[in-house]
Amino acid sequence: MTKKDTNLNFEEIANECGLQDKIESQTVIANIESLKDKYSKFELVEIYNYFLNQALSVDIMMHLIRCLDAYRSKTSLKVFTNILLFKNFDSDEISKENYVNVRAMCAKAIGNQKDTDYVSALLYCLNNKDEHYRVRLACAEALGRIGDKYAVAPLIDIIKDDEEKSVYLKESAATALGILGDIRAISPLVNILETKNGIVDKFSFLKERVIEALGKMGFSNDNRVFNAIKKSLSDDSPQVRIDAIEALMNSEHPKAYETIKKCLIEDDNYEVKKNALIALYNLSDRTILDEVINSTDYSDALKIEAVKILEEYEDE
Repeated sequence: MTKKDTNLNFEEIANECGLQDKIESQTVIANIESLKDKYSKFELVEIYNYFLNQALSVDIMMHLIRCLDAYRSKTSLKVFTNILLFKNFDSDEISKENYVNVRAMCAKAIGNQKDTDYVSALLYCLNNKDEHYRVRLACAEALGRIGDKYAVAPLIDIIKDDEEKSVYLKESAATALGILGDIRAISPLVNILETKNGIVDKFSFLKERVIEALGKMGFSNDNRVFNAIKKSLSDDSPQVRIDAIEALMNSEHPKAYETIKKCLIEDDNYEVKKNALIALYNLSDRTILDEVINSTDYSDALKIEAVKILEEYEDE
């Protein structure tokens, strides 16, 4: 979207929409939507940017952010950043707490544009332990989407911080690190899986995110990572075990097949067994399917699954 000269009277348009009037937010939003019939996309971005700087209603602001996020104009990034950093709120009576979702949405919109010039603002909020966890979470995810190398160390710090109270933030940091794919994150991520007590035992979602991240990074020659993933096949959570199977399948580790095969035989959860079967098939050929179908060691349900896989893929 290239910049053009505009002669828009933003204040007049804002008054027409009732932006500053004490009327229902949904009425103002409907008026804002009607602008799409009058102005070009470039003009709408300019109008929305102005409105976003003026609005105080959470509903209106979130609507404007959604609209601007759809257009992905660089001109909006400064506006998003000011809101994220709470720079455009002058009144002492306005509480940050009321704008948590707005600021989190701004962080997401910044991340969607993948502009590394705005990494510092995201890092500022991410590293502020007094900041609301939802804002920090959104910043972590945004950093993962942007993919900036300077984001890796702060995200690792969150993973390593035993005093960090937000499990959700650790989850987002792990996800972001998986997207970034920097090998510096491997050791601290493995440390989480190797922990025998504390936060990890209580929250299986964190283990899931860590396993997914390690799977994206690959560990074909790293036995420490392999052993940590293998250990996760004994986790109480079936989903953790399923994620571990997928990570092993993608790892190219020489012992991946035999490890997953053991899970296929010994695990007591059907969904886990099914995922193990699919993984083994993806790692080799139809031999494992024929074995399951013809052997008395496997359940009828698993035999049916093997037949379905054969019908779906082998006939193509």
